[in-house]
Amino acid sequence: MSNIHPTAIVEAGARIDPSVTVGPYAVIGPHVSIGPGTTVGAHCVIEGRTTIGVDNHIFQFVSLGAAPQDKKYAGEPTELVIGDRNTIREFCTFNLGTTQDRGVTTIGDDNWIMAYVHIAHDCVVGNQTILANNATLAGHVQVADQAIIGGLTGIHQFVKVGAHVMAGFASHISQDVPPFMMVDGNPLAVRGLNLEGLRRRGFSAARVAGIKQMHRVLYRQGLTLDAARIAMAELPASHPEAAADIALVLDFLGASTRGIAR
Repeated sequence: MSNIHPTAIVEAGARIDPSVTVGPYAVIGPHVSIGPGTTVGAHCVIEGRTTIGVDNHIFQFVSLGAAPQDKKYAGEPTELVIGDRNTIREFCTFNLGTTQDRGVTTIGDDNWIMAYVHIAHDCVVGNQTILANNATLAGHVQVADQAIIGGLTGIHQFVKVGAHVMAGFASHISQDVPPFMMVDGNPLAVRGLNLEGLRRRGFSAARVAGIKQMHRVLYRQGLTLDAARIAMAELPASHPEAAADIALVLDFLGASTRGIAR
């Protein structure tokens, strides 16, 4: 294939679409699958049972599909699955899953992942997220759609970050962050709502008003979490346009295992 550099090593068994471009000195293992239109930069190493979708741009010096940094890992046939149209910048490291969890590390579609980002075993990253330079996801972390994680931010094992969250620079995230919130700091604090992000994504004024009221109930009225959930469940009657957004947050609270940032 003329678009694979002659110095690249593509091991027998790898499934590489003919339209894939592979740069100099890249190494691609035998259990790797790469879809149409994807570009693999120079000196990348893609190994393990790694599946990569279409039109991804993987910059130079990236490591994908290496064994998880987990002492319990014993070579089991776990996976890394990357979707479509992702930008993965220099020196990123994404690891395979483990049998102690799903066995799969998953990255969705249309994500913008900047340099030196680490995504550990069994993480789930949604769609249209932004992970800034040196963001670090420990094992079993979930980052939902359109979340933004600031540079040098660390996320503790098993933490969930909800949709449309914005986490500021160098934040220490050790508890779950509900959807729509803006957080930063060490210790982490909820600073308000990601209002500018919601407006840019086309949320109507009525939807934003309902989300604002939900934020007041959860963070500004001094209620216990159980009392806040009961009060939030009544909000769709007065804010029907935000009913799906309120349901999203209530579902998130119900699934939280580490407690939420408050």
